[in-house]
Amino acid sequence: MDLQIINTEKEYNTLLNWVDEQFDLSLNPDSKEGQKLQIALLLIKQYEDSHYSIPFPNPLEVVKLKMEEKGLLNKDLVDLIGSKGYVSALLSGKKPLTLRIAKLFHQKLGIPAEVLLA
Repeated sequence: MDLQIINTEKEYNTLLNWVDEQFDLSLNPDSKEGQKLQIALLLIKQYEDSHYSIPFPNPLEVVKLKMEEKGLLNKDLVDLIGSKGYVSALLSGKKPLTLRIAKLFHQKLGIPAEVLLA
């Protein structure tokens, strides 16, 4: 297999099939063939990153999911961000997610900042 930048879907699929065959051989990662496989995987990742982007989820949906995971209710956020009405308006999208509140959600709920700022 001659490795080169992937420009078309056909080249992408061809390289995917080749990589699949190489995995079946259980190559040593330090061997010449193993290093070639690693380069192929980098080429595939580069192509996928530019052609199959994954959109960020809705920040408020992530907050609600994290709250559910942690067993938190809206009233549990009152001490963090304000009144019960404000928390409700924020989680329903009627109030904007401010930078200060995004930072609190990041710190207290462990939500990546990239998701909250998307």
